[in-house]
Amino acid sequence: MDIQEDTNRLGISAVSVHRPSWILNNAWFGETMPRKFSRHTGIEARAISLEDEVTMGVRVVRKLQAETGCNLADCRGILFASPSFLPPSIADRFLGKSQARHERPQHAARQLTKRLNVPQIRTLGINWFCCGYSRSLSLIQKRWASRLNLQNNDFILVVAASRISRITDYSCSQTAGLFGDMASATLIAPLTSHRHPAHFELLHADARREQIEHSAFNFEQRANVPIPLPNGGVAHADKRIVYTLDGMAIADTAPRQMSAAVASALEASSLSGDDVDYVVPHQAGTGIVRFTGMKLEEYGIGGQLINGLTERAGNVSACSVPFALRETWDQLSGIIACPTAAVGSPGKPEVLRGCVLLKSTPYHELRRTQAA
Repeated sequence: MDIQEDTNRLGISAVSVHRPSWILNNAWFGETMPRKFSRHTGIEARAISLEDEVTMGVRVVRKLQAETGCNLADCRGILFASPSFLPPSIADRFLGKSQARHERPQHAARQLTKRLNVPQIRTLGINWFCCGYSRSLSLIQKRWASRLNLQNNDFILVVAASRISRITDYSCSQTAGLFGDMASATLIAPLTSHRHPAHFELLHADARREQIEHSAFNFEQRANVPIPLPNGGVAHADKRIVYTLDGMAIADTAPRQMSAAVASALEASSLSGDDVDYVVPHQAGTGIVRFTGMKLEEYGIGGQLINGLTERAGNVSACSVPFALRETWDQLSGIIACPTAAVGSPGKPEVLRGCVLLKSTPYHELRRTQAA
């Protein structure tokens, strides 16, 4: 393999996570929360951010710098994914032009690079809801890698910032407790990098839209919406744009979509179900992940299933997979499948699905052995 081809092979060198300090426990919801909620989802608490998505992104990148020593002068691109911005059709319907512009992920991505003092680098902002991470890695692998031609010290950042608390109706029994706020930063570097050695080679990344029978997701503007306060109290918003969700439909389709995404990724990579050592799915809730495991078995896909990471975090959407990778970093080995599933465009009968395939590198195995 020549040097040019090898520099286009990328891997994950590091993941950092920023968790807001304010934790909202299930007790706050009182009778609004169904009795079986925690049993079905595993969620007991979630973080809520008082800062916007761009500020959360800045915080997690600064944390990544502190943890890895990476120099942003070597950063060749930042892909910013956020599921909590209003889709254009919704922003244009409910907001004025100026406000709607601030809901555009590309606008937020440019603001992020400016605040990080790297305004000239390649920048892209996307939504893609809970599939934002798989979509980001797909874009990097299929479009950015060959164009950027990263050299030894160069890297790309995937920054995800989820603040779904700002579009949540806290009086809705179906949706109020599901999501938590979080930001993550993933450092992507060439496999040849000595400054940022890869722990997990990026074998495959994909994200796509799939049709379903009925729409399961939309937005509404509601009046007198309760909002939690850090002191445990409650305020009310006169008007608030909130998402709506058919929870039963999503709980049924998400495991099917994630298992199908893994099967498709393995076929595209000339791998079999027996090759998979770990499955790190989008942590939508313990019940959905259990169902995903059952559907994976139907495809003949093995590997240890990672579950149970929602207890103090909730569903952290686009941050879910990087958060799970961070939490299980030293445990993971071999081929790792990371499937995701998400709602589609508001009001349309579609869902999103994706999958990232990773392979632990010799460097990771060495560090893993040393850590043990």
